[in-house]
Amino acid sequence: MDFETLGVAPRLARHLAEQGITKPTPIQTQAIPHALAGRDIMGLAQTGTGKTAAFALPLLQGLNKTGTKPAPKSVTGLILAPTRELARQICDSFAALGKSSHLRVTLIVGGASMSRQIETLKRGADLVVATPGRLIDLIERRAIDLGQTRYLVLDEADQMLDLGFIHALRRIAPLLPADRQTMLFSATMPKQMAELSKAFLRDPIRVEVERPGVAADKITQSVHFVAQSDKFRLLTKLLAKTPGTRSIVFARTKHGAERLMKQLDREGFSAGSIHGNKSQGQRDRAIRAFRAQDIDVLVATDVAARGIDIEGVAQVFNFDLPNVAENYVHRIGRTARAGASGTAIAFCSPDEVSELKSIQKVMKIEIPVAGGTPWQAPRAEKKPAPKGQRRRPRGRSGMKRAA
Repeated sequence: MDFETLGVAPRLARHLAEQGITKPTPIQTQAIPHALAGRDIMGLAQTGTGKTAAFALPLLQGLNKTGTKPAPKSVTGLILAPTRELARQICDSFAALGKSSHLRVTLIVGGASMSRQIETLKRGADLVVATPGRLIDLIERRAIDLGQTRYLVLDEADQMLDLGFIHALRRIAPLLPADRQTMLFSATMPKQMAELSKAFLRDPIRVEVERPGVAADKITQSVHFVAQSDKFRLLTKLLAKTPGTRSIVFARTKHGAERLMKQLDREGFSAGSIHGNKSQGQRDRAIRAFRAQDIDVLVATDVAARGIDIEGVAQVFNFDLPNVAENYVHRIGRTARAGASGTAIAFCSPDEVSELKSIQKVMKIEIPVAGGTPWQAPRAEKKPAPKGQRRRPRGRSGMKRAA
């Protein structure tokens, strides 16, 4: 089966072929025909399965058929993404797929000039790709009008919930026209997703291609049991074994990521970092340098786990295990992309045993041990009863002994 068989316009199919994409992925095969028919879509798929094209191709085809320019401040198509990196990645995908069209695509994210975004929106936009927080800022300034939006996509909806965007989404929903097409894509289905789907979707078609919690088959996973104080020494040892290899290291906190990047730099590794304390320009420069292999190691927090789509990432290190087990799946999904193989190495300190157990429960596997001895979860100590409340010993029958 090819893209034209699914109903994709020949021009768009040619653009895909120019990028070496000729065979639809399972999520594309299931979603595209329904999306082209105008149905609302509830898509359940992991990152790296080709879901961006699953909504981008129908959206481009629909926008190209519109034939009218958007009114000032209005938006014909809106895509919401949880992070700046993912929003920019989506914009890049639209630029590649719709390069021969004259569609006006606008990126609206935090960390960039709001006044410039307001000025751009005055002319209206065929498509806006935005993070919920910055979109709310522009709505409050009456810089954007969603009343004429015909297409809406919520990408990585579960991460938007994780990042606390549910309140922003509740505010956005009533501003959109009821007569629109909505596509929602998510890697997992938390309980709040039911509320979100009721607010945004009408009689949706559900498409599902991979069970949540399952990593790509070509990812080789392992775990090292190591004290927190010894993690950095182990990391540098493993990185030194594969010089020049493109690697991503995940840390739990912004400060921890920055400190780790500086430590690696002092040890002679070419490293950069992306996290919430970095400006958009700094994050963009770090990703460009990593993509161009000007740096070999990128240290990141979970905010970027689903926004990095770079081929050739050979290994992912979980320097700190994530508090949310599902985030482990998204982290290691940065490797083994586009059919390649990859390695995912986790470090587990004594304080992270419960996180590791949660990850293995979600993954439904036991991650192979590559080093160290598995930590034992500490047993809860029995506290002695307060004075005056100590129970007398009982005999075998359970009756109190005679005085």
